[in-house]
Amino acid sequence: MRIAMIGTRGVPARYGGFETAVEEIGRRLAEAGHGIRVYCRGGDRSSHYLGMRRTRLPALKHPITETLSHTALSVAHLALHRTDVALVFNAANAPLLPVIRASRIPVAVHVDGLEWKRAKWGPNGRRYYLANERLAVRLADELIADAVGIQDYYRDRYNAGSVFIPYGAAIQKECDAAELLKLGLHPNSYHLVVARLEPENHVDVIVKGYAMSNAVKPLIVVGSVPYRSEHEKLVKELARQDSRIRLVGGVWDSNLLDSLYAGAATYLHGHSVGGTNPSLLRAMGAGASVIAWDVNFNREVLGDHARFFSTPAALAHAVSAAETEPDEATAQGEAARQRAIDLYDWDDVATRYESLCRELNNRERVRGHRSQNR
Repeated sequence: MRIAMIGTRGVPARYGGFETAVEEIGRRLAEAGHGIRVYCRGGDRSSHYLGMRRTRLPALKHPITETLSHTALSVAHLALHRTDVALVFNAANAPLLPVIRASRIPVAVHVDGLEWKRAKWGPNGRRYYLANERLAVRLADELIADAVGIQDYYRDRYNAGSVFIPYGAAIQKECDAAELLKLGLHPNSYHLVVARLEPENHVDVIVKGYAMSNAVKPLIVVGSVPYRSEHEKLVKELARQDSRIRLVGGVWDSNLLDSLYAGAATYLHGHSVGGTNPSLLRAMGAGASVIAWDVNFNREVLGDHARFFSTPAALAHAVSAAETEPDEATAQGEAARQRAIDLYDWDDVATRYESLCRELNNRERVRGHRSQNR
């Protein structure tokens, strides 16, 4: 099949969960013999990556218009370069679905998390994202949910069925200590946060809670945002008040990032509005002891193999407990890694996407015939 993957920053994956999914799924589908075209933006001008064809197009550099402007150009290109199936990531791109449908290309939309709940959007932005959810429900041949909680949301709010396909987790059993030395770190000597510095990821709560703790090991914060952000400014101000807290910005070196996850005493996860979060799965696959924001999506992924928090005080207690009870923290991390092995395998994820694409291409899944029980 010829499969187009639309709506992300593209590959190589250097930003977030959608990009990671596109890279992991796309390269496996390419290895299986399918023709994969990924629509990309950014400075990388290479024509191919891991067997996938890269189509690089520009975008308006603005938090609100960047995604939709790039997707509009991508869909225009798609209309002139037909494909068998289109996979659209992010319900925010739903206004472009009529063009894809007019081109008679079967389309599935990966709806992601509850974007309208993100604090960076004002009332108009929230209404816009809710309207796009409704458009996706009406116009997509299939909806893809990466978490059961997202399935429940679309069923309860829109009486709409969806297919559940989670993200996968990379499994690693060892930490490369030499990689950690690039940042002057050693295995099991630090607590870790990896997140975009946005309000719904609660990095400010994590920093406040850590500052309240009696932790000896430093807090390493990996992350940034690609635009001016008051929340990022707040996190930096809070971090300056405690010498144990170190902000290292974005880390795009995959080997170093893998080592950071694998060498962490704990991984602190504050994400609250997404579905199955790739950074959380990466930490689980590395055997990190997880302390996560107490929300249904995170509990769905972690089960009983984590500590949870929703206040700075609860985070402080969990971090302190992880340092005073290291054996328990280690066992918790090992159990989480086994859960990732059992439930979040990228090969299985890619196989499920392949099956979905075959059904779309064969017109076995069409708009108006989604079962809410699926």
